[in-house]
Amino acid sequence: MKFRLRIKKMSPGTVTACVMGVALCLTGCGSSSVPTNQSNSAKTSSSSSSTSGDGTVTYALAPQSNLNWFIPIANSAGSTAANFEMIYELYKPILWINPNYTINWHKSIASKITYNKKGTVYHLYLNPKWHWSNGQPVSSKDVLFTWNVIKAASAANAPSPWPYIGVGAGDIPNGVKSVVENSEHEVTFTLDKPANQHWFIYNGIIQLILMPSAWDIHKNIDNEIKYLGTEASNPSFVKIVDGPFRLVKAVPYQSWTLVPNKNYDGHKSTLKKIVFDYESSNASEFAGLKTGAINVGYLDLSQYTARSELTSMGDTITPEYAFGYSDTQLNMFPGAKTAKIFDHLYVRQAMQMGIDEDAINKDIYHGYAPPTYGPIPTVPATQFLDPELSKPIYPYNASKGLALMESHGWKMQNGILVKGSEKMKFVMLYVSGVQAGQDEAELMKQDWAAEGISVTLKPMPISTFITITSNPKQPNSWQMATGLGWDYNGPGYYPTGGELFGTGAPSGFGYSNSEEDKLIAATHQPYTSDTANLHAFWRYENFTAEHLPVLWNNNAATLIVNSANVHGVAKNYDGPDGNVDMQYWSLAK
Repeated sequence: MKFRLRIKKMSPGTVTACVMGVALCLTGCGSSSVPTNQSNSAKTSSSSSSTSGDGTVTYALAPQSNLNWFIPIANSAGSTAANFEMIYELYKPILWINPNYTINWHKSIASKITYNKKGTVYHLYLNPKWHWSNGQPVSSKDVLFTWNVIKAASAANAPSPWPYIGVGAGDIPNGVKSVVENSEHEVTFTLDKPANQHWFIYNGIIQLILMPSAWDIHKNIDNEIKYLGTEASNPSFVKIVDGPFRLVKAVPYQSWTLVPNKNYDGHKSTLKKIVFDYESSNASEFAGLKTGAINVGYLDLSQYTARSELTSMGDTITPEYAFGYSDTQLNMFPGAKTAKIFDHLYVRQAMQMGIDEDAINKDIYHGYAPPTYGPIPTVPATQFLDPELSKPIYPYNASKGLALMESHGWKMQNGILVKGSEKMKFVMLYVSGVQAGQDEAELMKQDWAAEGISVTLKPMPISTFITITSNPKQPNSWQMATGLGWDYNGPGYYPTGGELFGTGAPSGFGYSNSEEDKLIAATHQPYTSDTANLHAFWRYENFTAEHLPVLWNNNAATLIVNSANVHGVAKNYDGPDGNVDMQYWSLAK
């Protein structure tokens, strides 16, 4: 799973930030691909042609996305969609997931996984064709090294900048009894207790985006994770890769340059280089698309009416929907002053009733942000959505929300609900630089005011936003936050909510409920049929949707824009695994 900037851009989703808006985030948006407003007969702009004449494609990152983590095992601050857009080009995932949620073994480091009926023993086989860029084979030694780093970095006393973001997902690492190297290309995982096989493979094993064992220079795991934690933010450290590209230049808050890995064992890129370009705002990115300085980027929904300025040059616009959700986070961390208010379900219910998702979709996202009513989006369509959640549990109704609060003893004073010494008055953070995200935050603020809920908006750069909201050790540094989302990609393809909504969840915000914990645990058990398995999932999904560990927001599409001379962009947008096959991109001759 990766944070997705819900960038209200034209609504793409991006980090769990989906900052209310559009975020290209080619890394984890959805799997559908329908060209919009194309002009196939239009000529490519001369500036675009000159920009790419030397074999270079310039790719726009989501606004204010500074790449600052470069190894494939990350902490919470490093696990952003933008960082992993690059990391997935340098390091191949052990399992590549297709849009239909099957495993693409041809693109995976693994060649197969077998397991027993009890769900306690799993044999992982590596495809021997894969090699590191230094010529060494990708082997079981790399699996063991990566596993030992994950295990040590997940410990409660792990040194800064750890802990590891995926702790708890797929029962990693505490549910694993042993990991044993059987041969150069076979490893056996043995669990402490039976597990749902789909859950453990898709949420557990999938976390092992392998690191080269050549990095294991200390032969002491405590010293090693300190070393890796320091080097993770050093772009010159990642010289040994197994993916289609290498990172050769990095200028913080400016650009990051990739060149093809000549020793890559898969399809090799025909490009000279790909430049990941820092964007200060949606406006600057749009200007880059118009001049041709950017070949692949996005269209923020706030700029939707100006789309003809791009399509008239021959640019193609393609909506992509993430398999994930966007949310508004309520600080329920232990010790947070807001927790005693937000811990009440009726408060969260009233606040959800004050979010007009239909208006947000229509007025801000031009129909590209379908409402979401729980942890599984309504678009794209998947088997995980219970049909009962295709309609809202808490339809927008500010009057009903106000009445609910008043029925629990809250009284309106000077336009704000008050109960004893408590006031429904909060500061809500939102990600700066994305106009659609700001528009959404302002609309929520306006509608909540009708319920007696006063919200002061505070914009913040995404890196600061994530650092503040993901730190339970400083629970009173924020109250509410919006503009992010969560994509179900590694770990988290099997979309149960243990790492999000369970008590003490590493990617949660303090929500805790014993029934939630039981229902999550039930999705982790093996079942005798797919039907029984799905019904257990739906029970978890329905409770979570109703109980509101976060407030649900619209799942905005990313509007991908590519110039007419760049081919293969939408076609190789590979859905839920968060990977983009950039090595298949090409430039017109």
